[in-house]
Amino acid sequence: MRKLLNDPFEVVAEMVDGLEAAYGSQIAVTPSRRGIVSRGRAASRRVGIVTGGGSGHEPAFFGYVGPGFADGAALGNVFASPSATPIVEVAEQVDRGEGVLFLYGNYGGDVMNFSMASALLIRSGIRVMQHPVADDLASAPAARADERRGVAGGALVLKVAGARADEGASLDDVHAAAAHANARTRTIGVGLGPCIVPAAGRATFDLPEGSMDVGMGVHGEAGMARREIGRADDVADELLDLILGELEPRDGESAFVLVDTLGATPLMEGLVVVRRVTQRLRDAGIPLHRARAGEYITSLEMAGLSLTVMWLDDELRRLVDAPGRALLMPPLDEPW
Repeated sequence: MRKLLNDPFEVVAEMVDGLEAAYGSQIAVTPSRRGIVSRGRAASRRVGIVTGGGSGHEPAFFGYVGPGFADGAALGNVFASPSATPIVEVAEQVDRGEGVLFLYGNYGGDVMNFSMASALLIRSGIRVMQHPVADDLASAPAARADERRGVAGGALVLKVAGARADEGASLDDVHAAAAHANARTRTIGVGLGPCIVPAAGRATFDLPEGSMDVGMGVHGEAGMARREIGRADDVADELLDLILGELEPRDGESAFVLVDTLGATPLMEGLVVVRRVTQRLRDAGIPLHRARAGEYITSLEMAGLSLTVMWLDDELRRLVDAPGRALLMPPLDEPW
């Protein structure tokens, strides 16, 4: 393995120690050492927002914490859901008496543990609502969209939910904003090479040299098709066509384009894809609101990228344009 590690089974604990050392003025670590809470929050926010998931996807999920975004995050082992304990710890610290929204990726372990934490919190008098983000169109057909995995589109859904919470909205309204954002968001990725989970010490999957997997998930889940790696423009066209084939803009909607590089793919290549996607949208007469490329949810050192498109109506445009700054997520608003 080409990794700088001590004990591979202690990598998450040591990562949290480093996180606290680097950003302790902005976040606090919970007693279990598997949860973090933001020290900065809008006074107008009545509802707590908690995210979380497996480690190895940095800047997800602790990097999503900060003003305008999540109030806290629970951290699991590499590619594994956090247990209910840190989820409860974080929720108890961010609750202001009007409830907490759990916003996380739609994976079996996460659904189970966030649901368990929800039951414990409700028993203790804290109101909880959940929204498992499901934007990966390769992971289930449109008729079973609620079974889809949550990937890079979750960053945009969280941005919308955080902005709505900062407006002083109720828990029901913040949940509705997240659900609306998710419904107008689709993501599709392409895998170019595997990663190595530290404790396993071997590649997560086999992909022949010169091949790509269209629709691969962020844990190496098999995609829709394997074929020879194509030109960047051809790959961008295929990904955009898959999104447009399922979800097109309505009258008055504009596009937020997000290209997420998975860990080993250079930003250079992500921007090449952004160039092609935005060119295609312009040629089709579809208004572009904003385009971004960078690492929003990675997969250790996996090679590949994903394309996310969120169709923005007036409400979603207002919310994605609201001020906010996550701890380590590349900016989604205008940075200057």
